[in-house]
Amino acid sequence: MPDLRIPTSAQEVSDSTRQAAGWFDSHWQDWLASGIRIVFIIVLALVLRAMVRKVITQLITRMIRPGEEEEPSRLGGLLANTGVVNPERRQQRAEAIGSVLRSVASFTILGTAALMVLSALGMNLAPLLASAGVAGVAIGFGARNLVTDFLSGVFMIMEDQYGVGDEIDTGVATGTVLEVGLRVTKLRGAGGEIWYIRNGEVKRIANMSQGWSTASVDVQVGYKEDLERVEALIAETAEAMAKEAPYDELVWAPFKILGVESVAADSVVLRIEARTAPGKSLSVARALRQRVKRVLDEAGIKVKEELPLPAAAGTGTGTTAAMVLTTAAVPAPGTDPAPPSALSDPTSAGYKAATPIPAPVRPADDTTKAP
Repeated sequence: MPDLRIPTSAQEVSDSTRQAAGWFDSHWQDWLASGIRIVFIIVLALVLRAMVRKVITQLITRMIRPGEEEEPSRLGGLLANTGVVNPERRQQRAEAIGSVLRSVASFTILGTAALMVLSALGMNLAPLLASAGVAGVAIGFGARNLVTDFLSGVFMIMEDQYGVGDEIDTGVATGTVLEVGLRVTKLRGAGGEIWYIRNGEVKRIANMSQGWSTASVDVQVGYKEDLERVEALIAETAEAMAKEAPYDELVWAPFKILGVESVAADSVVLRIEARTAPGKSLSVARALRQRVKRVLDEAGIKVKEELPLPAAAGTGTGTTAAMVLTTAAVPAPGTDPAPPSALSDPTSAGYKAATPIPAPVRPADDTTKAP
């Protein structure tokens, strides 16, 4: 054990200096080796981290933009989803996945380098690793919901279950996606409220605006109208609308007349459908209804047939006619009976029945009094 007492004489100073020089001479090689090892570990970790991040970036770039002439690779197929996800959505997903991969790679590489540096400094890592293992188990039990939310968020992003701007139904809330995080998803409800939903609590998701939407329009016409003529007018109107702005970009497939949807006693319903841009089906359907209504009015096509009324009084049975006559003959409560018609037969029973009963004549007072 080195002597830490302060020297008081020249001899003691000389001895202390000689001891320090000897101790330094015997340990400087170890210090230099440890320093070189630590520097090498740090440089290697930084270089490896940069290389891994560059590889991840190139991988994500290949996922986003596969070659035009070559078929998408397996990695590109993970994000391609041709016909379902547009390039913007693919880019958002790729950036999110790349950010997660880069973070995991940096944490793993730098954490391992830190442990190697501590080992190079001569620190015993066994108690540290044991404590970290116990703490990891405790944190894992206490933060299992957090881990579940994180893993669910990673898979939601990788599978592109929904993205910012989508209209989704998560079972517990419905609205427009404002933000997609690894732990929480933020929705804007129909009433303006904001929902914060933990990713681990989402059991099912209905995405109403992913890929494309379907605009469906039902047109009701009269039962006796010529359906071939009506279908020709509707097809011509829909085709003209699909060529006008802004519907030329919203309608992704030609309108199809599916045929008769339902038949009633006075009308027939025809159904028309078309594939539209995500979330634009309602606006396209409203515009088509307005145009079809104007065309049908100009062509004189009825929306509904006028059915004949039930048998009227005089053409029905005697009982029905009698009920109608009885109802017509009864005056409203609190009103005087109407006078008989001048065109009626004075000798008929109806005329005599409707004649007002004359007021009784009051007899004159008898002025003669009995004695």
